[in-house]
Amino acid sequence: MNQIVRLAAALSIACLPIACSSPSAPAASPPLEGARIGGPFALTDQDGKPATERTFAGRYAIMYFGYTFCPDVCPVDMQNIASGLRTFEKSDPQLATKVVPVFVSVDPARDTPAVLKQFVGNFHPRLVGLTGSDQAIAAIAKAYAVYYKKGDVSPDGGYMMDHSRVAYLMSPEGKPLALLPSEGTPQAIATELKRWVR
Repeated sequence: MNQIVRLAAALSIACLPIACSSPSAPAASPPLEGARIGGPFALTDQDGKPATERTFAGRYAIMYFGYTFCPDVCPVDMQNIASGLRTFEKSDPQLATKVVPVFVSVDPARDTPAVLKQFVGNFHPRLVGLTGSDQAIAAIAKAYAVYYKKGDVSPDGGYMMDHSRVAYLMSPEGKPLALLPSEGTPQAIATELKRWVR
């Protein structure tokens, strides 16, 4: 029953556009342990190279879903995540090398590898950007319980993407551990990383 409760709670949070997580007291087990989040995927990184879940095997991955044309939330969240990782790098440099931040686009029509390369370069040198076909993005979004929807197209062809605001910390085995407070302070994110990265 506890596993079902944890899964329900995780999915309800992940499906909210303003989902968040706050640091809490140390737990005996990760809050997302046993949740059905994550799985195989086949995408393309910012250098045009194939990337799958095996690309990140053996490392902790911060999985964030957004889009580069986002006017506010995504850049702010990525700045927070990058700053949180830098804070963790200063306090625990050896552990921090085990963490890779990942930005998965939910707007593959505009987020080509070249666009992603410019975007991720603004935040952290180890940040990986991922894009792919509509089908591939839909598949990974479903695997990670991420909601996204294209908004109305304006006369000039522009549009917004509505999407979940969530950052998962995944284990080296690709299992979900916790939600990171991407809207929080760098210290809050670093504290959460310190709690689970071993």
